Amino acid sequence: MASSSFVSFVNVVGIKSLKSDFQTPTSIGGFIKQKPRVVLVKAAAESESGNEWAIKKTQMSDAQCEAAVVAGNAPPAPPVPPLPASPPGTPLVSPLPLSRRPRRNRRSPVFRAAFQETTLSPANFVYPLFIHEGEEDTPIGAMPGCYRLGWRHGLVEEVARARDVGVNSIVLFPKVPDALKSPTGDEAYNENGLVPRTIRLLKDKYPDLIIYTDVALDPYSSDGHDGIVREDGVIMNDETVHQLCKQAVAQARAGADVVSPSDMMDGRIGAIRAALDAEGFSHVSIMSYTAKYASSFYGPFREALDSNPRFGDKKTYQMNPGNYREALIETREDESEGADILLVKPGLPYLDIIRLLRDNSSLPIAAYQVSGEYSMIKAGGVLKMIDEEKVMLESLMCLRRAGADIILTYFALQAARSLCGEKR
Repeated sequence: MASSSFVSFVNVVGIKSLKSDFQTPTSIGGFIKQKPRVVLVKAAAESESGNEWAIKKTQMSDAQCEAAVVAGNAPPAPPVPPLPASPPGTPLVSPLPLSRRPRRNRRSPVFRAAFQETTLSPANFVYPLFIHEGEEDTPIGAMPGCYRLGWRHGLVEEVARARDVGVNSIVLFPKVPDALKSPTGDEAYNENGLVPRTIRLLKDKYPDLIIYTDVALDPYSSDGHDGIVREDGVIMNDETVHQLCKQAVAQARAGADVVSPSDMMDGRIGAIRAALDAEGFSHVSIMSYTAKYASSFYGPFREALDSNPRFGDKKTYQMNPGNYREALIETREDESEGADILLVKPGLPYLDIIRLLRDNSSLPIAAYQVSGEYSMIKAGGVLKMIDEEKVMLESLMCLRRAGADIILTYFALQAARSLCGEKR
């Protein structure tokens, strides 16, 4: 039990105007000893955590409190703490002649929080979700914790969990049955296909949910490429854009809020914008995959959707990882064609590109923390090489610091729970 001792001290007042408030005075040592109507009390309370000083509240008026201070009788306060001792052997040196010491603003958690330049919130996350036609949720081997979700059940439950911790934006990626795939990817614009059906279901249950969609042919193509493949292996640009326009309109008609062309065909942003506007969907936004690199970090994603190219690679339409200035060319084109959001993919290995777009465009910037990034952090955590949660949050903070307004990340639910302090 905490114990406390209380020591009364007599308030000394020598102001004539307050004399009527006190008993008959007696003079001692040149001061006026009076019996006040209200006694101010100092409390030195001792508790389990150590000594605590407190001043017991009195009923003195403001004028009486001020008069006591003017007379040199301020209430006592805790003593000035001693300077902390240095460890034995610390050298005695003269202080460095520094007018500025940046560490002063880092010296406590409160200071660090007050001056933090970049913040991270569940509202910054877009949650990529894989869907399929089945009833059960199928685990994805290369992406621990991720599943192909049944569109009628598992998906709805996962969206509910995300919304509970402040993640209200998702992006859908479908696992399409092989029997529905074709060289021209016609299933991409089937208005009763997996993605349009899913959008309608989610919008019926969660009208304020922000739904992003992927606009590309690779999940629907029997060749596994983002566009129509000519017999000599060339990806046909303009014919592919024609298909993408129909896909975007079908998604918008189902209720998509943001369509996201990830194909990297030339001119597709302007064509999709015109197609949406012509069909009465001028309110639907376009998030362009502006700087999508031909990266080796996409492997687990392609396993999730079974969308590996049947031959070749995607280097004739996705960007060269060695290129920096080329991202500015894509940025200017997408801006001029009507993009609403510019995206960089992958995320963490391309922080310089995120900053490049941030410094050269006033549009919102998105970053995609791709499957390879996610799986590496997960694997490092499982092997106890890193602290998974701390590395996860640091990686997301770095993407924000580089300039990303929103982050597409498979960590969205886990990170939001961590930020909200929820125990998993």
